[in-house]
Amino acid sequence: MDVVTLIARILFALIFISSGLNHFTKAEAMTGYATFKKVPAPKLANLVSGLLLIAGGLSIILGVYADLGAVVIAVLLVAMALKMHDFWAQSDAQAKQTEMIGFFKNISMAGGALFIFAAYATEGSDIGFSLTESLWQLAK
Repeated sequence: MDVVTLIARILFALIFISSGLNHFTKAEAMTGYATFKKVPAPKLANLVSGLLLIAGGLSIILGVYADLGAVVIAVLLVAMALKMHDFWAQSDAQAKQTEMIGFFKNISMAGGALFIFAAYATEGSDIGFSLTESLWQLAK
């Protein structure tokens, strides 16, 4: 099962690493969208969120304090869902539908990240190949 959980962590986290890299390679466009969504300090927010997405994704894949990486990803996803996918504020039906899909995609992935956190927090590094123990386990 260790191989299966490692594969699952890789498949789950690849989207965050890819998205985080996009925050840097497409910084101008992403900063523009953040500005449109009225994100405070949009350029800084874009770069910090990109860095956190990459760090959280790598943490989950490598099993380096993956519980902390999973919480970081979950918090980012909920914050981004609320700020960037505000379907309730849209008057156009197509825009409302598009934002609703993005909102629930982020919320569902936050649920997956919280599942990873819970698994690491209760099982430590027994859920697949990991480079470190769970930060939660160390704090006990």
